[in-house]
Amino acid sequence: MGPVSDVLTQSLGLVLGFGLAILLGGVLVYDLTQQRHSVLRNFPIIGHFRYGLEQLGEYFRQYFFAGDREELPFNRATRSWVYREAKNEGGAIGFGSTNDRREPGTVLFINHPFPVLEEDRLPTPPLAIGEGACDQPFLARSVVNVSAMSFGAISQPAVQALSRGAGMAGCWMDTGEGGLSPYHLEGNCDLIMQIGTARYGVRDPDGAFSNDKAREIARSVRAFEIKLSQGAKPGKGGVLPGAKVTAEIARIRGIPEGRDSISPNRHPDIANVDQLLDRICSLRDLTGRPVGVKTALGDDRFMIDLCEALARRGAQDAPDFLTIDGGEGGTGAAPQTLMDHMALPIAEALPIAVDALRSAGLKDRVRVIASGKLVTPAKVAWALCTGADFVHSARGFMFALGCIQAMRCHTNTCPTGVATHNRRLQRGLVVEDKAERVANYVRSLNREIDMIAHSCGCRHARELGREHVRIVETPNRSVPLNILHPDR
Repeated sequence: MGPVSDVLTQSLGLVLGFGLAILLGGVLVYDLTQQRHSVLRNFPIIGHFRYGLEQLGEYFRQYFFAGDREELPFNRATRSWVYREAKNEGGAIGFGSTNDRREPGTVLFINHPFPVLEEDRLPTPPLAIGEGACDQPFLARSVVNVSAMSFGAISQPAVQALSRGAGMAGCWMDTGEGGLSPYHLEGNCDLIMQIGTARYGVRDPDGAFSNDKAREIARSVRAFEIKLSQGAKPGKGGVLPGAKVTAEIARIRGIPEGRDSISPNRHPDIANVDQLLDRICSLRDLTGRPVGVKTALGDDRFMIDLCEALARRGAQDAPDFLTIDGGEGGTGAAPQTLMDHMALPIAEALPIAVDALRSAGLKDRVRVIASGKLVTPAKVAWALCTGADFVHSARGFMFALGCIQAMRCHTNTCPTGVATHNRRLQRGLVVEDKAERVANYVRSLNREIDMIAHSCGCRHARELGREHVRIVETPNRSVPLNILHPDR
């Protein structure tokens, strides 16, 4: 057997070597003759290493090269905090902070010399949305809520876990523009039905708005949100690549399976503020539910026009809430040009919206929801200080679900099962476990927002105001927020 075994081993080695030589020869010929890649024509075979390293570089950077506070869109310190809180491991750290307090834009809260004692603290009260304006106003219990993520952009188990977790934590969940799916209803949580420019979920076979479907959905949701635009892609409608349009998603949306789902860049029948207010009033009358608007701001023009129109028409025609999305908001798929350069960041947009409503005497009538990378207690508390009533987060909840910021949401290859319809990859997202993490994240955020409020001398988070926070302008110099943006 010894000599025979040696012969077979040598023969196998020769076959493999010969096969490898043929393969490399084929690659060599291809590289030399192809015309698309200069590197491969000049450096055949070894040039492939360059493309491999380029592709893998973004994954290696976040683990080996980027510092705790360097990476975008979310750095490692932020992601790690969300992961720990979602797992109920606590947010305590030791030795010192890696947050550079000299960095312009840093938020610094003004601690009170005599913070609120434990026995003097009060629970953060709920706020009603649509009270006095519709038949069925909505009492919102949580400061932090699940932002719009449509079934399609995220997976079935992701929607299930968010719904169940939101139900356990007492926060609401926004459906996103993809329509209302059975999975949104699983957790018995409060739901806001978003109506995008394509009217998915409330459209008839011809794509027109369906009163019957709106009335039907109103039985399952707490409010409706008319989406004008979102921070990640203002001026462009929703984009769901065809690879993610499954038969079920196509049925819910009322579109063809396997084809790109591209919404119009605006509502065809809403071309000005008065038409928007007409739609709000008609939908509110039709469903009896509160109706709000989601938009990104490029300047103060929209808010001025809105307040002037309401001065003519009366506060009864106002939207019941405004969701202000910052230009740093995320999405499943959008052109990089819009994502990089369009719309104001939330730090600039939120004061514009709040101040306009206050000047018009509408702030108590219109609830303000802030959105745009507000995933930590400090960011949420800043929004409350500025004048927001609630905060939306999408990517914070994606981290709670296990997202590792692979930035493959648009490819249907999400490695954690959050943003893919590949059943094999979805298997990694265990609904029961992730629902608990979603609930833990909400509870922790609300708890630590209250902790900031108590340290500022407030009995609960809704007492926070602009006088409680400072913004770093230059290294070692900060300015009170009520000086940067005086209360009106």
